[in-house]
Amino acid sequence: MDTLFNTKFEGEPATHTQPGVQLRSNTYDLQESNVGLKLTIVSTVGFGDQINKEDSYKPIMEFIDAQFEAYLQEELKIRRVLHTYHDSRIHACLYFIAPTGHSLKSLDLVTMKKLDSKVNIIPIIAKSDAISKSELTKFKIKITSELVSNGVQIYQFPTDDESVAEINGTMNAHLPFAVIGSTEELKIGNKMMKARQYPWGTVQVENEAHCDFVKLREMLIRINMEDLREQTHSRHYELYRRCKLEEMGFKDTDPDSKPFSLQETYEAKRNEFLGELQKKEEEMRQMFVQRVKEKEAELKEAEKELHEKFDRLKKLHQDEKKKLEDKKKSLDDEVNAFKQRKTAAELLQSQGSQAGGSQTLKRDKEKKNFF
Repeated sequence: MDTLFNTKFEGEPATHTQPGVQLRSNTYDLQESNVGLKLTIVSTVGFGDQINKEDSYKPIMEFIDAQFEAYLQEELKIRRVLHTYHDSRIHACLYFIAPTGHSLKSLDLVTMKKLDSKVNIIPIIAKSDAISKSELTKFKIKITSELVSNGVQIYQFPTDDESVAEINGTMNAHLPFAVIGSTEELKIGNKMMKARQYPWGTVQVENEAHCDFVKLREMLIRINMEDLREQTHSRHYELYRRCKLEEMGFKDTDPDSKPFSLQETYEAKRNEFLGELQKKEEEMRQMFVQRVKEKEAELKEAEKELHEKFDRLKKLHQDEKKKLEDKKKSLDDEVNAFKQRKTAAELLQSQGSQAGGSQTLKRDKEKKNFF
């Protein structure tokens, strides 16, 4: 991007240890002579770095849809200011392909297939000086064949305008572009040119015999920039807008193929919403009544169990009380019997003592008479 716009974009380098795909968006105001350009560059940080790459395309799709949604919300406002609105929709996706020389990765095919209906895809072979010219030609043919066989619709430069039909037709045959980037300027001959210096030689960025960088710049910035914006609006955004409005219930015609006014659509949708709201309220009321009944039944069951438990405890208490009373009565009877036996024993002992005393007196008298 630095080479493409001949400037130095500030940005923090990203590591390849991201837990998921993150999109970083930066907007720059560029000025060349009297021409101003507001450029937004969105980089997909961490794309393809995870072990499980199955959902790598989802954050990208969600980001693109979010820009479409923001534009749609601006369109649906009563007072629209689209002439001053910063259009953040993605107008071109430069999809970089690794210069393997073999075939496209499954991740590349899946991602481009998911994105081709949402953004203008321009495939690019990055670091194309890593493979030879013959290998590069075969690699381009193989990529094009794989894209066609998998039904991936990449952006085609328009050929309906006679002024650019010839050059665009020629450039379509060169897709995907094989590019090299460099901000380093080297002196080649009598000129300073952007190039990459290697031990075996020099690769000139703006030399069409070395790479397709000039073709990409011409097609992207100078010739087809407005067409990219138009394709984004008329094709990709309109598809999103139509699907979104259909989800909201808006239609162009009624079942009888008659025009369907916005007011009628709004009233029908409002009535449908109110009907669903009343239905949900009735369902919630029925659910509330049902839960109250269930709670009352649970409380009654708990109350019944408490009463039964109380009755069992009361009966148990009465049984224990009766047992204690019976035991007390038994003990009282034993005490009374013991007292009676004690009284009888004491009486017998008393009578025995009186009888012993009488016999002693008698013996004493007999002794006295003897002496």
